[in-house]
Amino acid sequence: MSERGRRQVSRPLIATTLVATVAAGAAYTFGPGARADQADRKASPSQERSRAADAPAQSLTAAASCATSARYPKRQLRGVWIATVHNLDWPSRPGLSPARQQAEYLKILDSAVKHRFNAVFVQVRPASDAIYRSSLEPWSQWLTGTAGKDPGWDPLPFLVDEAHKRGLEFHAWFNPFRAADSATSKLPASHPAKVHPDWVVKHEGRLYYNPGLPQVRDWVTKVVTDVVRRYDVDGVHFDDYFYPYPGNGAKFADSAAYKKYGKGMSLGDWRRRNVNELVAEVSHAVHAAKPYVKFGISPFGIWRNKAEDPGGSATKGMSGYDAIYADAKAWIKARSVDYVMPQLYWPRGFAAADYSVLLPWWANAVKGTGVDLYIGQALYQVGTTGAWTKAGELPAHLALNRKYPEVGGDVFFSAAQLVKNPLGVLDRITKEHYTRPALLPLLTGFDTTAPAAPRGVAASGGTLTWKAQPGARAYGVYRVAGDDASCATADARNLVAVVPASAAPSYATTAPGAYYVTALDRLGNESAAVPAG
Repeated sequence: MSERGRRQVSRPLIATTLVATVAAGAAYTFGPGARADQADRKASPSQERSRAADAPAQSLTAAASCATSARYPKRQLRGVWIATVHNLDWPSRPGLSPARQQAEYLKILDSAVKHRFNAVFVQVRPASDAIYRSSLEPWSQWLTGTAGKDPGWDPLPFLVDEAHKRGLEFHAWFNPFRAADSATSKLPASHPAKVHPDWVVKHEGRLYYNPGLPQVRDWVTKVVTDVVRRYDVDGVHFDDYFYPYPGNGAKFADSAAYKKYGKGMSLGDWRRRNVNELVAEVSHAVHAAKPYVKFGISPFGIWRNKAEDPGGSATKGMSGYDAIYADAKAWIKARSVDYVMPQLYWPRGFAAADYSVLLPWWANAVKGTGVDLYIGQALYQVGTTGAWTKAGELPAHLALNRKYPEVGGDVFFSAAQLVKNPLGVLDRITKEHYTRPALLPLLTGFDTTAPAAPRGVAASGGTLTWKAQPGARAYGVYRVAGDDASCATADARNLVAVVPASAAPSYATTAPGAYYVTALDRLGNESAAVPAG
């Protein structure tokens, strides 16, 4: 495989090729507390979602008496990662005109909408660079081909606005510790790695920031907070890259920082503490800047193996805890993340890391913690080898998810495959699992105030209309065919549309029945349902 081809698939293949051995080559090219002020959050994510979903529409829905179906979840995250590094997903190559970049992005969004997705996770900082106008870090080379070169526009407002116009939540995805794609990369003089060479560790041909330095963690937090404050993002997202993945056996050269800051801890515990401190610091900063912005991480799919830890999973692969010092259970326990999204990139029955084994392990890990669970799905694997040559493997993952109420949705890697739709798998998922739209999950610890209900709801001449409601991000439209509407909004069986606030406040009533409209705020809180007059 060519170097470019290797780069394009190396990150996701970590999940498969590294699972059997820690000595496999490291991937680099893609990286898809309680907050201190809310340490008493105790409801499970599933309990909180159910409670918040039912309460606002009490005139129609009684939570204790309305039967719901796992086949029609009212609230479910359905997302896709959009990678910019090495032009994996967007833009398709560097140097495109702004108009071409915009057209390519809209094609991805329209494909997401077609398959009833409701969120995108867009990589805005691949490696201490920016897909947005920044005074802190240089423009990304993946926009123009040259690090630091101004592309002539700021993509991020467009990326966010166009997602919102289509009813898609926008999560800004950052890689925290990568400093440069290559140790030989030509970096602008203003690049933080040039300004602060003492922050940088050269490791197996690449540059990393040293997670053991407090000033590095402070810098990452500053970069993230800058984006949250200046742009209308809905979430901040980290992928699985913290310390480098195992590569060719070279030791990560952080001994000086360990000597200075280790304070008698083992090297592994100290490194995990460094990551934990960054996660807690970013969590606090994000929520302090904008309390409605969510923060979560997509860890490697294996926390630890049972052979390494009695609390681990019955797997035999690389451990995120031991190999890259990412302790997802610590983040969950501290509630320093709002959600975790483990990358379960293996099929059912895979001996070293069986999806059917890992899914319940992660469900149990978040149970009763107030931290939501979404699953990172290997769309990129569909049509490749083994079980992935069967179009039914990925849909079967979603079917299995229904058995675990802790699972609040799925995010697919990645957008290039979303558009290509290998083996027609997205059509199948839409037909079997995404038959109805879904509202966004309601995360524990966020404002649950219901917005005001829409006004002037009326049906006439085959069109349902209402007056725009200030503060609404979208509107839910429900259709009830029979006479009993008491449980109309309990699940998604009657949910026929989620209309973005940017669109005209109307819906074409193509089928007979009684129609109801609700207002939704940016967090997904839902108003009481108003019948069409």
